[in-house]
Amino acid sequence: MDQSKDMLEGTPLIAPSSTDHPLYDAVVEACRTVYDPEIPVNIYELGLIYTIDIKDDGEVRVIMSLTAPGCPVAGEMPGWVADAVEPLPGVKTVDVELTWEPPWGMEMMSDEARLELGFM
Repeated sequence: MDQSKDMLEGTPLIAPSSTDHPLYDAVVEACRTVYDPEIPVNIYELGLIYTIDIKDDGEVRVIMSLTAPGCPVAGEMPGWVADAVEPLPGVKTVDVELTWEPPWGMEMMSDEARLELGFM
């Protein structure tokens, strides 16, 4: 029996964010300043920011995806997010990680993003 599969079952695909951390809202606002150059909506409203994990010592880990693996700015966007979050007061370090699991889908967009892009 494969135990690794059993351990993964029931684990959420997207890890929970540190929503109760005092820095959380500031990190979200910083993420809202980053835009996919091809889409006139910020990456937070697009649903590309999967997890914002903030430790008590100010270490911030952002897990994000892109609209597609072949996105032309795939190599640059994590740096843009890090550059937006790092200057915030209380942030010690920022680690931005790209993931393709679960794959991004239009259902991850906020209502604001859907409205902006004409999907509502």
